[in-house]
Amino acid sequence: MSLPKISPSAFATCQFDYLIVGGGTAGLVVASRLTEDPNITVGVIEAGSPGFGDPLIDLPGRFGEAIHTKYDWEFETTTQEGLGDRKLEWARGKVLGGSSAINFFTWMRGNKQDYDSWEELGNKGWGWESMLPFFRNAESFIHPDPDQQKHKLDYRYENHGSSGFIQTSYSKQHGAHHMYWHETLENMGVQRRPTFGGSNVGVWTGLTSVNSDMKRSYAANEYYLPNASRENFKVICDSIVREVILESINGKMKATGARFESAGLEYVAFARKEVIVSCGSVQSPLILELSGIGNPDILRAANIEVKIENKNVGENLQDRLMVAMVYEIDPSAPNADDLRANKSLAVAADEEYENHRTGLRTILPCSFAYLPLSHFMEEDEISRLATQVRNSWGAKANSPRNQSLLEKLTSKKPLGQMEFVFDARNWYPVFELEDGKKYGTLLQMLQYPFSTGGLHIPPTPLGKARTTSDDKPIIDPKYYQGDGALDREIMAAGLEFGHKITKTAPLCNFIKRRVFPPPAKNEEAEDFFEYVKYHTISDWHPTGTCAMGGSEGCKYGVVDERLKVYGTTNLRCIDASIMPVQISCHPQATVYAIAEKGASMILEDLRIQQTDGNF
Repeated sequence: MSLPKISPSAFATCQFDYLIVGGGTAGLVVASRLTEDPNITVGVIEAGSPGFGDPLIDLPGRFGEAIHTKYDWEFETTTQEGLGDRKLEWARGKVLGGSSAINFFTWMRGNKQDYDSWEELGNKGWGWESMLPFFRNAESFIHPDPDQQKHKLDYRYENHGSSGFIQTSYSKQHGAHHMYWHETLENMGVQRRPTFGGSNVGVWTGLTSVNSDMKRSYAANEYYLPNASRENFKVICDSIVREVILESINGKMKATGARFESAGLEYVAFARKEVIVSCGSVQSPLILELSGIGNPDILRAANIEVKIENKNVGENLQDRLMVAMVYEIDPSAPNADDLRANKSLAVAADEEYENHRTGLRTILPCSFAYLPLSHFMEEDEISRLATQVRNSWGAKANSPRNQSLLEKLTSKKPLGQMEFVFDARNWYPVFELEDGKKYGTLLQMLQYPFSTGGLHIPPTPLGKARTTSDDKPIIDPKYYQGDGALDREIMAAGLEFGHKITKTAPLCNFIKRRVFPPPAKNEEAEDFFEYVKYHTISDWHPTGTCAMGGSEGCKYGVVDERLKVYGTTNLRCIDASIMPVQISCHPQATVYAIAEKGASMILEDLRIQQTDGNF
């Protein structure tokens, strides 16, 4: 696919108003919205390559296959004591469009309280009602046809956007298990619910970021590609940013540009108005640290000059936890695992997709249920956990962030605190398939983890003058450690309930037996306690590493409510890293909304500057 090309040297000579570090989910949204004004010039620097037209990215039924390819940064955590001394891989998108190009297509919105809690922390304008217009701005909802209604779609059109860039749709085909999912959960006391109106509690069919041509709808092909010919919109790929250039001007720190490397040569791009870091929850804090913003001890160990001291950079890392159970299912059910095992079936599936846009290459996991803890834990048990973590925090229990976490733990409001998903394929690589048998996986994800860690640049490697963006970050989520110990108890209780789902009619008629973990003699919660430790993995939804500080300012945060980095006049972070506390949903739609809102705030501030004559 032919795209406008610009050489690194030509890019470096451009006179940009705004320079965006990171052409991922949020960065391309901001760039696209700003360049709607032909008088505003924007440059975007992206480390990855474009992935337009690649089936690994485009085809819904091939979700996950772009992981461990050139499109993936392939990060890894440190050894996690809480996980039995295991390291976990962290997939992140190294491609134009970022993780929106390699995620699993899920489109959803959190609970009203998720966003209201951001505002209650002192971040004015970030509550549910304020965020709704930006959710809608990003979305173009495709009405399901009458035949799709048989899949039990619960939606209200007014909850969705109709003219945004990202197309969202309900799948036309589902796994064979899906017809049993809703009735099974309803038989367990879980109600169906439209999911975009402020509560995600219930059982429902998932919405996806798939366009009308049954291909991925993501930041690069929707926000960038239709606007790539704009003269004021320049994007350079395969270029690594080394640092944001900060200068002290009139006693204040101002971002004037960024140093980047392309094909082994170094360049500098300049910005007249602002620099925006949109590298995601992993790399945005790393870029700040490489630029001299962060914990002085970490910066000095990396031989980086301290320009702004802020010990919160890279801290407050919250990642959702996931654990899976594998079941043998009805052998007559169509199953995507067959395509990996049988080349001729894979070729036939590809042909069906190309000719008809149907078949296994279109099927996504869409059988969801979000439940409050009270649905599978006793009230006195939840109270015990709240007391446990309160005592662990001590004086820190009164911090605004911790109070927000406690409120969600003990809340009587309809909050989806645990996510359950069933998909008719084997998600767990440890378990080996047996010929002639088919498998399904019940996935469980904790939405509001107490496990909190951090990620940072490493100390200067031996033989180097200083740490650079080539050096692997130190990612330490501290899963199930410290305050996060209660996460493990909640996950064990969730698995007990999850297994009950599979033993309830009518789903139990589709499932033959549990094969991993092997069935235990005694299926109390303790049976799953050790399993959780040794088989939990990441859901790859990290947030919070450049969090909004709210009323506490830089005491607890990295950016203010306008997303400006504390201590600077014109440097912003706009991506998932700014979320102060986790949300109960897959974050894709929220990241788009954050970016839409961020772009709107930049334009608001520009208009004020123009009115005041300060530009």
